[in-house]
Amino acid sequence: MRGNTLVVTGAFGILGRAAAEEATARGATVAMLDIRTSEQSLTDSRLAIAVDLGDFAATTAAMQAIRQQTGRIDALLNIAGGFVWQTVEEGEIAAWDRMFALNLKTALTASKAALPHLVESRGAIVNVGANSALKADAGMGAYTASKMGVMKLTESMAEELKGKVRVNAVLPSTIDTPQNRRDMPKTDPNIWVKPSELAKAMLFLASDDASAITGALVPVVGRV
Repeated sequence: MRGNTLVVTGAFGILGRAAAEEATARGATVAMLDIRTSEQSLTDSRLAIAVDLGDFAATTAAMQAIRQQTGRIDALLNIAGGFVWQTVEEGEIAAWDRMFALNLKTALTASKAALPHLVESRGAIVNVGANSALKADAGMGAYTASKMGVMKLTESMAEELKGKVRVNAVLPSTIDTPQNRRDMPKTDPNIWVKPSELAKAMLFLASDDASAITGALVPVVGRV
């Protein structure tokens, strides 16, 4: 990946940081996009841009700035997102709007904004779906519906852009994060997917090693 530019959305979350660190270690320049940024994660090969990914005009401007500063965009990792657990009976309709805005709209907006630059480089998009979306449990309706939207967006874009831009998605199970450890203290976190493991799977799909892969929904389920 040396010489390539990767854009990571949600880059200052746990998975986003892991992806940025791994990509930097492989010699890539990384543009870190998030609603808020932190200077502590920056190096000579990383730049940060604060942007609302729900705002298409602002996201387009951010992608243009990255292209101008680095000379190219080779891959987009759509990691920005959120999670909520609530039942339909007791939950709020607003949570559904929030999940679709955080998970699906951010992926759509960032992909569309980056597309001219990715077509130019014959690059790749890697989205984050969810293994739980394949069979949703109680309380997971809003989250898994939005993630299934990401997965269908992935498949549709892969067909639309075949021969121009590769589009794939990873489907993680539970990710080993401090929040998940707090929420599920009785579960052995060693069976969960490590952020670094998921980041490596995403970077494989973004790399030339996966040049023949598009439209794939790749389970990354740890040791469950």
